[in-house]
Amino acid sequence: MMSTRHQKSLLVFSLIAAATAPVFAQEAPAAGDMQTVVVTGTYAKNRRSADSESPVDIIGAKELQATGSTELASVLARVLPSMNFPRPSGADASDAVRPAQLRGLAPDQVLVLVNGKRRHTSAVINVNGTSGRGSAPVDLNAIPLAAIDHIEVLRDGASAQYGSDAIAGVVNIILKKGPRGGDVEVGYGEYQEGDGTQKTVKASGGFSLGDKGWLRLAAEAADRGPTNRAGADTRNNQEPLYGQVTQRYGDSDTQPRNVLFNAQYQVGENTDLYAFGQFGRRDTEAAATWRSALVAVPGTQPPRYEQRTPLFPNGFLPLQNSESTDASLVAGLRGDAAGWRWDASVDYGRNSFWLDSDNTVNQDLKAQSPTHFHLGKLTNTQSVANLDLAREIQVAAFSGPLTVATGIEIRHEQYEIGAGDEASYTGSGAQGFAGFRPVNAGKNSRSNQSAYVNLEAQVTPKLSGALATRYEHYTDFGSTTSAKASARYAFNEAVSLRGTASSGFRAPSLAQQFYTITTTNFSVINGFNTPIETGTFAVNSAAARAIGSQPLKAEKARNYSIGLQLAPTRNFNTSIDVYRIFVDDRIALSANMTLPVDLRNALARQGVQVGAGRYFTNAIDTKTTGVDVVSTYRLDLPNRDRVDFTLAYNHNKNEVEHVADNPELLTRNALLLIDRQTVLRTTVGSPKDKLSLGIDYTAPRWGAHAQATQYGKFTVPQNNPAFDQTYGRQWVVDVSASLKLGQNWRVTAGIDNLADSYPDKTTSANNLNVGGVYPYSIWSPAGFNGRYYYAKVGYSW
Repeated sequence: MMSTRHQKSLLVFSLIAAATAPVFAQEAPAAGDMQTVVVTGTYAKNRRSADSESPVDIIGAKELQATGSTELASVLARVLPSMNFPRPSGADASDAVRPAQLRGLAPDQVLVLVNGKRRHTSAVINVNGTSGRGSAPVDLNAIPLAAIDHIEVLRDGASAQYGSDAIAGVVNIILKKGPRGGDVEVGYGEYQEGDGTQKTVKASGGFSLGDKGWLRLAAEAADRGPTNRAGADTRNNQEPLYGQVTQRYGDSDTQPRNVLFNAQYQVGENTDLYAFGQFGRRDTEAAATWRSALVAVPGTQPPRYEQRTPLFPNGFLPLQNSESTDASLVAGLRGDAAGWRWDASVDYGRNSFWLDSDNTVNQDLKAQSPTHFHLGKLTNTQSVANLDLAREIQVAAFSGPLTVATGIEIRHEQYEIGAGDEASYTGSGAQGFAGFRPVNAGKNSRSNQSAYVNLEAQVTPKLSGALATRYEHYTDFGSTTSAKASARYAFNEAVSLRGTASSGFRAPSLAQQFYTITTTNFSVINGFNTPIETGTFAVNSAAARAIGSQPLKAEKARNYSIGLQLAPTRNFNTSIDVYRIFVDDRIALSANMTLPVDLRNALARQGVQVGAGRYFTNAIDTKTTGVDVVSTYRLDLPNRDRVDFTLAYNHNKNEVEHVADNPELLTRNALLLIDRQTVLRTTVGSPKDKLSLGIDYTAPRWGAHAQATQYGKFTVPQNNPAFDQTYGRQWVVDVSASLKLGQNWRVTAGIDNLADSYPDKTTSANNLNVGGVYPYSIWSPAGFNGRYYYAKVGYSW
């Protein structure tokens, strides 16, 4: 027989592994401090966040309410230094569905779970010059804050546990549960400039379902007015509105409405039925680029101008009116049988994005043009069925039980494009955003099957480890296998060391494979902001192949991290995690390639009339190196008062390891598929570092909060290096105070961006800031709205 020592050595080697597989939803108690039990990244029972082999941030209800924002992505960006959430404007659908980044990687390289179940992604794909260009991530702002108990953020690669998308990490949103308690809150806020008024009403409450179950309901509604920080338009002194503000540049006009339920009912001695679901709709009015009243007559020198359209003699601002609808439902059974914990569930999610345009024209229709157009509809659907099993097995060689977990998952995805009305795409189409054409319309789908095995154990009193591996097969691009190993060694109660190594992947989304449209984009040509008809082609279409496309491959990742945890006292702890992430074959939207005559003619023979073309491609290999520092200290005072101090810091550096070879067809035509701007947007477009300093004073009847955040430098690149602009650091200070009135009422008031801080202004040669109309960069991580005042009144029971 193998000796105990050799048996132990073999098992230790096997278990230097990844922090486990999908979670059993709703098993975690409410969030608290570093001693809180977590469910993200582990199958072991009662795993504390302090004992995790990977860093897990816990964001409780108090942190979610600490600012005036009612958008989940904005809140997470305030409290997580490794998260970036810029606020694009004038970027079409990206104004309505804004993407967030984790650790400087792409927005769709973050997996979002709700109660441990995979959330569906948005139907909107970001195709303009914004952060996260080319991604179609989960719309975090579609999830109402009123329904959330706490959030667990796993800052580590987790494809072996959860499958595709979990390259940068996992955001697991845990819903409120149980029959007791509830709250109602009304809020109002406004920016210093007198715009951006926000009115919010939200409520949450629980109810008993006999003596065996409970139901919780949450509802949230808001009315968020637009902001405008555009400069005066001085581009042409012959314009009727010369010298006036013509553009709207800032936050969109938005009205979200959301309802959500979470329920559980005992149906057997060891079996529970559970379900949760959400329905929400968000109406958004976003501004496109101002269309001047006059256009230059070609060939005239000096330029002679004529009226653009008699329908708008002073010019016009196209308005994109969208309706984003999210629906999701998860239902399942879980329980215990023969020593195994089991969880079987089905999961359905759907996002549809209906897009109209108003206050605009189709110039080819002249005076007969309508001023309202239906531009089309995008729909993304996801269906998931999974079975997860876990149990503890006593191993004599270990100081704790071995947790064994396994499971299978079947997922089906569908992406659909619906055409707009004929007037929206005829000729050059509606100004601001031409509609989807019948040739663009279509429905595409795929399926995948996966299976995983997970082992996790406390090997010795000081050493824990885990191992996970996952196999997935997709019907559209094949199979992939991921693995993860992690370990944690506690030298004593005050000092421990943790580390992980993993492989991962992200499957090309259906949107990246099949999104197609012809619309007007603006490019700087010879120093002028020039409109050009641009075709975005499905990568496997005849049009894309005619200009050099190849089928997409999955992104492949390798994640490595090592972390030091220090807890010298019960009230003080610090973690320092260093990481390196390699991503090969990163998918990006190619450059907007202005096509020569031969290629334009080749597309014209297919019935495609464009001056520029682009498609998705496996563009680059990147290396991301960074460090996260999180430190907390609690000072206990008399009369149950306390002060909590937090320091959090992230430094992140992205580098390009390899750029894919240019297709020979494009090289012959002096075109670059992946230009300088496309490459550098992935490496320098997000801040290199972010520092957050917070202080909270908590007393039985009142509390106060202050947080100072420094956003690091970032660069907006151009293809001409002389036009690059690097934006400096920016400090933003938020303060708030709350007061309890009696047992149930509370009043909160605060100021976000107390010092009315703005980012650096753009220069006229950068970011299409022609004539000073667009004074700030849409890549700014703190936005550019200025100081914000707010107040909230709540009632709890």
